[in-house]
Parts: sequence; C-alpha cells; structure tokens
Amino acid sequence: MPVEFISLAFPNASTELNPIPGAPIDPDYLARYARNLEDYNINYTLQPYDSGGFDPFTQAAHIAAHTKKLKVIVALRPNTMYPTVAAKALATLDQLSRGRAVVHFIAGGSDQDQAREGDFLVKDKRYSRLEEYIKILKRAWASTEAFDWDGEHYQFKNFASRVKPVNGSSIPISVGGSSDEAYRVGGSLGDIFGLWGEPLKETKQQIDRIHGEAEKAGRPRSEWPRIWVTFRPIVAETDDLAWVKAHKTLAALKGNSADPRGRPVQAGLTPQNEGSKRLLEIAEKGEVQDRALWYPTVTATNARGASTALVGSWDVVSESILDYVDLGCDLISIRGYDNLNDAIDYGRHILPRVRAGIKERETKKTGTTNGSEHADGNGTTNGNSHANGNSIVVPTAA
Repeated sequence: MPVEFISLAFPNASTELNPIPGAPIDPDYLARYARNLEDYNINYTLQPYDSGGFDPFTQAAHIAAHTKKLKVIVALRPNTMYPTVAAKALATLDQLSRGRAVVHFIAGGSDQDQAREGDFLVKDKRYSRLEEYIKILKRAWASTEAFDWDGEHYQFKNFASRVKPVNGSSIPISVGGSSDEAYRVGGSLGDIFGLWGEPLKETKQQIDRIHGEAEKAGRPRSEWPRIWVTFRPIVAETDDLAWVKAHKTLAALKGNSADPRGRPVQAGLTPQNEGSKRLLEIAEKGEVQDRALWYPTVTATNARGASTALVGSWDVVSESILDYVDLGCDLISIRGYDNLNDAIDYGRHILPRVRAGIKERETKKTGTTNGSEHADGNGTTNGNSHANGNSIVVPTAA
C-alpha cells in the first residue's frame, strides 16, 4: 500500500495556543480548511469525537460536499449509536462522498467521559462490545439477506440494510488503543490500527503485537491492518528556529486552562487509558528521543490525546517521519498547534520531502532487486544510511 497522510479539519479558529471556549462551528472555515488539506495532497481528515463537541458525521458530510478527493474519517464510540443505525449512516456518507468514508472506533478510555453520555460499561467489556459492533457492521454491509443477532451486547431480528457502501461490501475500519484487548480486536478485525507517536523501539513492539494478533486470527498477510501513527510536528526552516517555536508552543500550552474545544486541562490526574499512560511513562526517560521526538508537550497536556511532537527543521522532521515509514507505518498523521498555518507548512515543506524520500527508497529497492546496487570493498551496500538523532543538541528556552 502507498504511504498516505492524515490530518484534521478544524471547525473554527480555536487552537491549543489560542483556545476560544464555546466557539461555534464556522461552516466557511471548515470548508476552507478541508480544501487546503486537499490542495496540499493530504489524503484523509479525521473528525474526532468528544462527548460535548460537534458531531463528526455532520462535519464529515460538510467536508465531503466541499472536496473531491479528501477521505473523511469519522470517529465513533459504540455507546453513542446502535450498530444497525451506524451501518446505514456510514454507508450513506460513503455514497454521498463517492466512496471516501472511513470509520475510526474509540472503545472509550475514560469512565468519567463515557458516563457523560450514559455509558457505565466497565472498560474490559468495552472492547468485547466493540468486537461485536464491528462484526455487525461487516455483516450488514456485505449481507444481501436479513439476519438476526443474539450477542452479549446487541440483539435484533430480521435486519437488512438497503444502503450499501460504494464498493458493495465494506468501508475501511480503524481501531486504536494500546491495551491487549485493543491489539486483539484491531489486529483481528481492523483494516487500520491507530497509534500515538512513541519512540521507534516501542512503536515496533506495538506493530509486532498487532500483526501477531492478525496472524493468530488467521488473516493473510495482505489483510493485516495498516499502521497509522500520529505526531504533532513543530517545524521551521532551521533547527534553531524550530526549537524557539517549540518552547513558545510549550509555554502557551502550560498557560492554557482549556483545550481548543473548551475542555479543562486536568493536569496531575493519572489518565485511565493505556495510550496516555504509555506516553507519560516514556516521557520520564527524557525530553528528546530518537531523532526529534519531543515529550514536554505530552507532560504539559497530561498526555491528552495525540500529543507527541516532532521538533526540527523541515529536513530533520521529514527524515524522522521516514524512520517510521521504514518501520512499517504507511498512514502518517500530522497536525500542529497553530492548526491551519501548520497544515499549510506541512503541505509546502514536509510532505514533498517525505514523498521524495519514499520515492528514493523505492528506486533503490528496485535497483537492488535488479542487481544494480553493488557492494563496497567491505561487503556493504552503498545505500544511504542516516543517524538515529542521538547527537541532536536541544536548545533551552531563551
């Protein structure tokens, strides 16, 4: 599969640097934002779910109506919509967007947030519910006949959907998480598995877990989930300028009492979800890891969502992303802190460099396959190698 890019189309000008609590949706801003992503050849936009926020389905439909190629990923919590209803809603969106719908499932990582919408199921059971939910969707989309369901979490009789995905049988399903159950459900049933940015070693360990579960489920290698990894790049023309920008960003994050959606920052509380716990544990090992992975943004936000930064020049951050491509990640999500301006910067300076690096790797691989690459006198090939970034010097805030 080709390497593709994911971002997030924001509904208004509120950012983590300058939050506007209670800001209404701005339809023109959302459409312009989505068109910018499309113009810079970003392939997907994720529309997130928040118990008190804007509806992702409605935003996705608006985005689809104002773009031609951009795929829309709808974040969905199983407790918020019955699976038979979701099957029809997602297939309807897929038809409206001419085959551009994707669904990303969130089992639910916070008891407190789940309770806000009446869900009191314990966390261990949320993944068994998600597993059942995905199986119902797959059957509803592919089945030509009505069927009954008598499961642990859902029961119904004689359901048949006349609304089918554009390809006739399926919509890409993404699962995220860092728990054993997340790996099992996503590895066995997902088309995509979403990870937050961790060091290369830890990311490889997670990929191996996911692929191991896919293999255990009997899925052929061609059907194993694609790996999606998310970063928050802070970039500039030079490393020095990028680090100045990073420290300004960090100061702003520490000074804000709310995120861009108006939710209070709950510093000091231990998160319930495994992904946030992992990020905070890794942050204790050092501020900078690998080539440019920066963790103070994690601790400043108490690992609220995807919060790991990549800091450096356009070249350094592009090479950092390529490290993850080499690891097997073929869906790269990048979104910044100055939302729209950062997205434009990525489109101008990061994506072209990453895509050029991928093309170079493909050309080299083709040459190696054809026997055109030769070894030097020590028996090693002439392929370009790169450092792991341990020599990077991190400037302190001025």
